Amino acid sequence: MSKPCSTSTSHPLTDVPAVSVEHFRAPAPEDLSQPVHSVHPPRILLLYGSLRERSFSRLLVEEAARLLQAMGAEAKVFNPTGLPLPDDAPDSHPKVQELRSLAQWSEGMVWCSPERHGAMTGIMKTQIDWIPLYSGAVRPTQGKTLAVMQVSGGSQSFNAVNQMRVLGRWMRMLTIPNQSSVAKAFQEFGSDNRMKPSSYYDRVVDVMEELVKFTWLTRDLSPYLVDRYSERKESAEKLSERVNLPKAT
Repeated sequence: MSKPCSTSTSHPLTDVPAVSVEHFRAPAPEDLSQPVHSVHPPRILLLYGSLRERSFSRLLVEEAARLLQAMGAEAKVFNPTGLPLPDDAPDSHPKVQELRSLAQWSEGMVWCSPERHGAMTGIMKTQIDWIPLYSGAVRPTQGKTLAVMQVSGGSQSFNAVNQMRVLGRWMRMLTIPNQSSVAKAFQEFGSDNRMKPSSYYDRVVDVMEELVKFTWLTRDLSPYLVDRYSERKESAEKLSERVNLPKAT
């Protein structure tokens, strides 16, 4: 029978000799206290995954942006028209620079994609792929909040939102528990392109409300929440050299 773990803190690193004492920090509740809180509106970037003239993912994002603004947030919607495929244009492309600037500005994001062939669309993935995983030694998306939504032409599905959750985790974002999946989206928007009252609409309100709450809760604590032992142990210079691999010629 294995020996139970000790709860004593007098010699906390005795049983973990592989740990670097210099870089080890035990999480402390007092470090989660912020005497001064940011007072500016939460900054939310919204991305959608279709270029159709009447794109239901865009209409849903626009509805979400209105809700966010009504809740006191600042919302900006990125138009992916003209965004090149990853590696098919330099980082200096104007649409790439626009997207990256908005990603840097934001404190939270909303990703909304149609489901196509059981997955998110290529337009949606292209936008996410252009957001860099690193900027020097830091992932610019880490610690930002994320809400995921999808629209479907048929019955309700969760394939796209599940995929986007995986990507959000990979981007080190704080993906909120709630999500929205709107089935038969063509029935949920009127001729004025506004979403009709329904249980689907109520869920969108829920998701935006939760996103604003989580953004308020975590944005000032983000540097602490994403501070990691392994990254403290490895110098920023060495980490930058390791992740910034030379481009293939």
